[in-house]
Formats: sequence, structure tokens, C-alpha cells
Amino acid sequence: MEGITAMEDKKKNKSNQGVSGGIYGLGWIGALVYYISHAAGFWGGVLGFLKSLVWPAFLVYELLKHLGA
Repeated sequence: MEGITAMEDKKKNKSNQGVSGGIYGLGWIGALVYYISHAAGFWGGVLGFLKSLVWPAFLVYELLKHLGA
């Protein structure tokens, strides 16, 4: 019976973060397309791929710069 209780506890503690992951994924795909389409060559494309992985950091940086913080 103890095993059933542990399984029920795992089900109760499960969070629903599927929507936020999907939004981040769409943002990543958009950033990937943007950065790679603006790349001048192969290494520019590699740099574009790496930039697309950290696009939220660029977004926050530009937002704070715009707000004057």
C-alpha cells in the first residue's frame, strides 16, 4: 500500500508547465530563423544558432536598456 501512496503523491506534485514551454519553443524557433537568415556565412549561422539559445537574455537586456535601468 505504501507504493500506491507514493505514486499518488507524485501525481499531486506534478506541475503543468506545458504552455510556457511551448511559448518558449516557438520563440526559440523564431529567433533561430531570424539569426540564421541574417547570417553571412557558415560561422555566422553557427553564431546565430548559439544566439537563438539565449534570446531571452538579449530580450531582457534590450528591455532594460530601453527603460533606462
